[in-house]
Amino acid sequence: MEIILERQDIQNWHKRHIYMKTEKLIENIPPRCNQEEESFPFCTRYVDIFIVSTDHIRERSENELIMTGVQHEEYLKKKSKKIQRISPNKMFHWCHRSRLIPHMVMVVGVPGVGKTTLMQKFVYDWVKGDLYQRFSFVFFFKFRELNRLDKISLETLILHHYPYLWPQLGNILQDPDKLLFIFDGLNESNQTMDFTSRHLCSDPKQPERCGHIVVSLVRKSLLTGCSVLMTSRPTRLASMDCKVFHRIIEITGFFREERQSYFKNFFRDPELAEKAFTYVKQNDTLYTFCYLPSYCWIICTVLSRSFQTTSSDQQVSLLPRTVTQLFAIFVANILSNHSLEKSGAQKLLQSIGWMAEHGVMNHSIIFDDRDLESFHVDNKSNLLSSFLMESEEPVSYSFLHLTVQEFFSAFVHYADYSPEKLQESLERALSYCDGRGEMFLRFLCGLSDATTRSLLTGYLATQAAQASRDVITWLKNFIPEEQIQAHSEDHKRHLLRTFFYLFEARNADLVQESLKSYTCIDLSTVRMSALDCAVLAFILDTCKTIEELNLTGCFLQTEGLERLSPGLHTVKYLSLRANNLTNHSCISLASVIRTNPFLRKLHLSYNRLSGPHLSDLMGALSSPTCEIEELRLADNDLTDTCCIQLASGMTNPSLKILDLSRNRLSGPHLEDLMKALSSPGCRIEELYLDKVGLPDTSCIQLASGIRNNPFLKRLDLSNNFLSGHHLKDLMEALTSSTCKIEELHMLGNGLSDAEEEAVRNLRTLKSNLKILI
Repeated sequence: MEIILERQDIQNWHKRHIYMKTEKLIENIPPRCNQEEESFPFCTRYVDIFIVSTDHIRERSENELIMTGVQHEEYLKKKSKKIQRISPNKMFHWCHRSRLIPHMVMVVGVPGVGKTTLMQKFVYDWVKGDLYQRFSFVFFFKFRELNRLDKISLETLILHHYPYLWPQLGNILQDPDKLLFIFDGLNESNQTMDFTSRHLCSDPKQPERCGHIVVSLVRKSLLTGCSVLMTSRPTRLASMDCKVFHRIIEITGFFREERQSYFKNFFRDPELAEKAFTYVKQNDTLYTFCYLPSYCWIICTVLSRSFQTTSSDQQVSLLPRTVTQLFAIFVANILSNHSLEKSGAQKLLQSIGWMAEHGVMNHSIIFDDRDLESFHVDNKSNLLSSFLMESEEPVSYSFLHLTVQEFFSAFVHYADYSPEKLQESLERALSYCDGRGEMFLRFLCGLSDATTRSLLTGYLATQAAQASRDVITWLKNFIPEEQIQAHSEDHKRHLLRTFFYLFEARNADLVQESLKSYTCIDLSTVRMSALDCAVLAFILDTCKTIEELNLTGCFLQTEGLERLSPGLHTVKYLSLRANNLTNHSCISLASVIRTNPFLRKLHLSYNRLSGPHLSDLMGALSSPTCEIEELRLADNDLTDTCCIQLASGMTNPSLKILDLSRNRLSGPHLEDLMKALSSPGCRIEELYLDKVGLPDTSCIQLASGIRNNPFLKRLDLSNNFLSGHHLKDLMEALTSSTCKIEELHMLGNGLSDAEEEAVRNLRTLKSNLKILI
């Protein structure tokens, strides 16, 4: 009885100790050299993040932040019932994939998405008694802190972090089913970990390398029955065999509601919070990256300073429009509040910049004193702590966020210009197939803009303008000529990539000069996010030479179209086939038609435009400014009632080709369509009604439209059900003197031999009539 009470006392002490470490959420505030980080009660600042179940970790061929941002947009497009969302309290519940109750769980997420905070929340809820009370003891370790340890036993490792457990540690380890080990930041470990290794340890008293201990716990040879929860960046796991983990979950960050909640929590003034969030929501570039909590903090930090500026002109100049401008303002705010003279600050920025670039190119985010010494970084500078976080035991450093590191890796080429180093860095960044150099290149192009660069005036090299010219020259050569551009997906992605560089550069003359040979942009089948659409809109709005835009099968959906539509006011041919556009998309499409007097061909087949807003689209089509000659609406789920809406658009005399194939138009309202076809204002020359479910009774309605339209030259009625008594009505209309049809398609209508013969005989009455039957 005495032993049990003593163990219970130690368990309570352990919970109190952990509670003191987890009850506060540490959050930086807008950078000021004379202020320190603030802490807030967990419940007042924590915002739920979205966690989904995943099957495996795929090799990443793109920058992981960008790729996850795009993937996050895909999650937004899916219905919630199709996403297997995992709440923190179910991480150790039954897993359908592994078909067992998991003991080994891996949590994956890009830098800044909230892995460590989620672990803190997990432990905090356990201490409060809200979560997983089947665990009597939870042990929290950070891989970064384990790096300095050589060989050590599991017992010694636990006591090193929780020395007060020594009286009962032996007894505690005797009941492994009630133990949970949390290891945070596998990607920060400097030890090799092979989860398929057969060399395992089983004695908690036996000294081993930390990596070996972790693998043995996961493989269940050490403390069989215990549970392990681990976090990592995707890049570290891509080359590892993770089958040993019973459940793999991925943190995808904030959705719309959580983003707004974060802004409300950050700004103490509700009006200011709403103002900041509205600004960000209107900026697709910033809003897309708000899925990351760390990005939200940086954006809120910048906007809090901008909105507090008294001068309205100065306030506007401080509001970022691109990611490069966001980080330039972020760094400028920090520099404006330090007491170090500019020459000293510039020297520090140069040294940490070269260290940052070395890290980006070599996939390193953790630096030690040897790295600082190698790159001549003054670790005694007060300014250093504004950009680097320092961890003790052992001493190590990392940038506030990976993207801050990537920004400095580009900035250093403007702060310490060397043409040789710049050229070498450009070549290296392009050589990596894992996307590690992508943000570096975007920042490099973004800083070529003199206005963006001016935010950091005083910290630039005298030859910064020459660095800008070098980058612009490189960018011009990076863009392929239209006539040599292949139509492979790789080449299309290459083109889209250059659009991002041009977007960051904000150089209208450069866009126009770089794309002057382009009259057509073909990105068909390239899956595009809302951010991709916003960037493409900027390109189209800047470059007026683009006449043809093919976005077939790009999965734009309504949100992507909304971002794209401001740039569509000069294209002549627009293909948006197979983009999962819905009835609500008709509002954006109508806006495009009304604001683009040059549009001649609009392909919208293989979407789902049926619904009340189809009237908006047809209303725009019938407007005096609309000059569309070809409209394709095949396979759009259009029904008989849609014929009323379609009829209103057919009166535009510019419209020559209308494709309504593969819809369900049979019914009484087909008569409305035919009345519109025979109206004086209709000039349609080609009408496609292939596979629209027309029975033979429809021939009466078809006949009225054909007989009274002297402009119709081609009619496709293939794959319907026109065989029957009323087929003769159609035949009579085709032979009338007012019918000018030259080509008739009647394939697949189930006609009898006699009916086929009758159709063929039409040619004896009209020699110029071509019939396919």
